[in-house]
Amino acid sequence: MDLRLESVGHHYGDMEVLSDINLDIPTGKIVCIVGPSGCGKSTLLRLVGGLELPTTGRILQIGTPPADSINPLTYVFQDFALLPWRSAEGNISLVLEDHKLPSSRVTEIIADVLARTKLTEFAKAYPKQLSGGMKQRVAIARALAVNPAILLMDEPLSALDSQTRELLMDDLVSLWTREPFTSVYVTHNLNEAVRLGHSIVVLSRRPGRIREIVDVAIPLGDRELGDPELERQQKHLWNLMRDEALAADKELLHV
Repeated sequence: MDLRLESVGHHYGDMEVLSDINLDIPTGKIVCIVGPSGCGKSTLLRLVGGLELPTTGRILQIGTPPADSINPLTYVFQDFALLPWRSAEGNISLVLEDHKLPSSRVTEIIADVLARTKLTEFAKAYPKQLSGGMKQRVAIARALAVNPAILLMDEPLSALDSQTRELLMDDLVSLWTREPFTSVYVTHNLNEAVRLGHSIVVLSRRPGRIREIVDVAIPLGDRELGDPELERQQKHLWNLMRDEALAADKELLHV
């Protein structure tokens, strides 16, 4: 299932947050959204996920979700959003409980996503027993359990230290390489964007408009930390954003 955004804009009262967003999100690709603070990145993700309706324009679903998709659009948040009184497998089962699946199928799905996220041996562990990286793996496994057509990720690695972030990026690349998924991935981290994105959408400061869409030609599985081409593209992204990021920070100080 593809998504298409046509002339999408959004206001909160008198404040225009997004303006004239035209964007295609193709099946099997990771599209990263970057831009200055307050430019509407997370708002755009909420519009894509149907949590809010755009003030102007429209968002189209083109094609159909996979036949076994339980929830076509599914979120992964930066704060993990795990229930502390449930184990890893219990947190994953939560998203399956209202769908009247046979217990054997629920067990099969949970075992599969735990294996895909390297968490099988931690199935019975509670969140307080897990590191930040493992908690986010549980959150990713929970999202994968409903076999979404599109995975919506809102700065999923921002709460993690740099070492854990690198490991989770490797995990996401491995997941995509084994079974390509479609994702809209919001981040303020340009290294994440060039490591994970097939294309990177650069938004201007508020109201957010698309300044440029940068395609990354290096295959996802071949991207290495310190690759000169990735560093060049990261520098290009920063050059696009630098002046507006400074202006946006000054603007936020006066809000």
